[in-house]
Amino acid sequence: MKEVLQTVIEALVDDKTQIEINEKSDERQVLFEVKVAKADMGRVIGKEGRIARAIRTIFKAVGTKEQKRITIEFIDQ
Repeated sequence: MKEVLQTVIEALVDDKTQIEINEKSDERQVLFEVKVAKADMGRVIGKEGRIARAIRTIFKAVGTKEQKRITIEFIDQ
């Protein structure tokens, strides 16, 4: 899952070297903390949070299939 999220984020940002994704998981939940360059944060979140919401929706569907709750947090550096 982390690799898929990495691919999606890479497609959105200009500075791919600043992408950092931390994964914390337990039996039922997976938390991804996504950090990108400050200039790219707006591209990842999107207008009114639409892109971030779409990313979360995709991973919610993946998590449902694997019976895990997936949370994605976008952290400002």
